[in-house]
Amino acid sequence: MAAIEMKNIVKKYGDGFPAVNDVSIHVADGEFVILVGPSGCGKSTLLRMIVGLEDITEGEMIIGGKVVNDLAPRDRNLAMVFQNYALYPHLSVYENIAFPLRLAKVDDKTVDEKVREASKTLELDEHLERKPGNLSGGQRQRVAMGRAIVRDADAFLFDEPLSNLDAKLRGQMRSEIARLQKKLGITTVYVTHDQTEAMTLGDRVAVLKRGLLQQLATPRELYNNPGNLFVAGFIGSPPMNFLPATVEGTTVELPFGKVEIPADKAEKAAGKGLLIAGIRPEAFEDASVVDTSSSRTGSTFTATVDVVEWLGNEAYAYIPFEAPPEVREQLEQLERDLDGETLRTQLVIGLSGTTKIAEGDEAEIWVDTSKMHLFDPSTGENLTVDLDDAGEIPANAAKQPATA
Repeated sequence: MAAIEMKNIVKKYGDGFPAVNDVSIHVADGEFVILVGPSGCGKSTLLRMIVGLEDITEGEMIIGGKVVNDLAPRDRNLAMVFQNYALYPHLSVYENIAFPLRLAKVDDKTVDEKVREASKTLELDEHLERKPGNLSGGQRQRVAMGRAIVRDADAFLFDEPLSNLDAKLRGQMRSEIARLQKKLGITTVYVTHDQTEAMTLGDRVAVLKRGLLQQLATPRELYNNPGNLFVAGFIGSPPMNFLPATVEGTTVELPFGKVEIPADKAEKAAGKGLLIAGIRPEAFEDASVVDTSSSRTGSTFTATVDVVEWLGNEAYAYIPFEAPPEVREQLEQLERDLDGETLRTQLVIGLSGTTKIAEGDEAEIWVDTSKMHLFDPSTGENLTVDLDDAGEIPANAAKQPATA
């Protein structure tokens, strides 16, 4: 096993466009780090530079304390699992798993021991003589993982390994990958565009946008303390609500009325003018079902509910609002960065399944204002984040890379 350190990594193609732009990430020995972001953010390119399938334009790639920029992939001792499995259709499961050992001219006894140990770990024993074409998607992905396990590699690299599986199987394979990584204790870098995979699998998560690292932190830190608008909008489902806001003292004026926020948050946003307030749907509740102890930590406001979706144990209410041009422009850009996620037209409120709020009601809504974030519309910076709890937020996170 080995640590992986990326120092100021840059990847530029022939037209000068930086697909990866000054990214620095340290993956500790045995750590599970996720690279996540929308399409085109540079996550797969960065993974390919780790394994040696892409040349590095600038910066240093260090694996196990050794700079590997000029080493061929075969000399880096890394095992990669691809999205499309990359199995040999004419070989049995046994021989697919054994393939890297055959290339290394390992003796037959050792090959058999390693293959059977891997197949037992991955519950493939009964499939060893079958061909990949006769297996399910999940079984094929386990074969690909088995081939990686037998190599005794310094690290595992996963490139969106679950994207071809159906939703139920993805959930099952997530659990299997998590258990396997913890059992083996091997350094792992995993690329995905799926925030559910990122939040459930990783020790830490690196969020990328247009080739730039936006924030590197634990899943809990990313969720509770997003460093900027992009991270706040990308992490969480449904996504965080973004509303125009002004702060005076400890009072925040929103499109639906005024609410009180904690003094420490108000102090950080003092004198900033028009801001964007970020509040997750689950920070809201029907005021009539909030207990007395909880109500002291928040504020209430009244708004007309447009649509209610009741899901049994929970419900979502939708309240339309209008944003001024300064806020609307920033949110429209954020929507483009998030591959079209709609953010600016309505407030989404999470409610208990016991709520009696119906469509068209003038409802009293409670909000936990301790969970409100305030963002600068011009830069997207989170003004209220506690940097001690937010992980790494690079100084260039708000910059945009040059266009081609």
